[in-house]
Amino acid sequence: MQIHTTIESLRAARAKAGKVALVPTMGNLHDGHITLMRQAGSHADSVIASIFVNRLQFGPAEDFDKYPRTLGQDCEKLEAAGVAHLFAPDETVMYPQPQRYHVDPAPAQTSILDGEFRPGHFRGVATVVLKLLNIVQPDVALFGKKDYQQLMVLSNMVREFALPVEVLPGETVRAEDGLALSSRNGYLSAQERAEAPRLYRLLSTLCQAVRGGDHDFLKLETDAMDELARHGWVPDYITVRRRADLQPPVHADDPLVVLAAARLGRTRLIDNLEI
Repeated sequence: MQIHTTIESLRAARAKAGKVALVPTMGNLHDGHITLMRQAGSHADSVIASIFVNRLQFGPAEDFDKYPRTLGQDCEKLEAAGVAHLFAPDETVMYPQPQRYHVDPAPAQTSILDGEFRPGHFRGVATVVLKLLNIVQPDVALFGKKDYQQLMVLSNMVREFALPVEVLPGETVRAEDGLALSSRNGYLSAQERAEAPRLYRLLSTLCQAVRGGDHDFLKLETDAMDELARHGWVPDYITVRRRADLQPPVHADDPLVVLAAARLGRTRLIDNLEI
């Protein structure tokens, strides 16, 4: 695997790489990331991964400085997964001057759910992903479904800008007890890690209720949030939304997804399940 720290080096390698699949990450890789890398390999001649902890998507009180940076271990995992190239720039490469141009996704997509609790987050995500897509110029880009709202925002950005790249979703990878894999799971204490799968169990129960014909979404959501609160969580939201635009359901046959974000101790966990 070749490691590139400059745009010029990466572009020179990309020119010889054939059909390329890009998997952007912030590093501290887990099995969910590696599954995406392997999935990417089935869609392209070469896989390019990127590792960049993007300051623009962190709020002032969030964990930018503490976000785990494990480049050596990440490189070993990527090479074992068959990744051909790693783009690992520092901030002077990605932002050689203050970033004055930004992507502002539609407020209807970013003022809800995670966007309500993390203002500016998706602006930062969309800006850096557009920049990565311009740098790498991949044929395919893969993003995990665990960050469901992010996947929607980025898919819409690619479509509305008519970017010549196909966005492919990757299924959420889970531990044996159901907890969605996340780089932030490492923040959990042993006691919190034992409690964390409750979120997945609640989402599964809610999905089963909806599939069984219970469409009193407000009661289902409220009951689920109350259940989390009783066990020491601080829930931001648990909600049933349309898959297409993450707005509240209108018709009984709308394809749906249930999404959740909640804090357990100092760790904010997100998850979702399609219904």
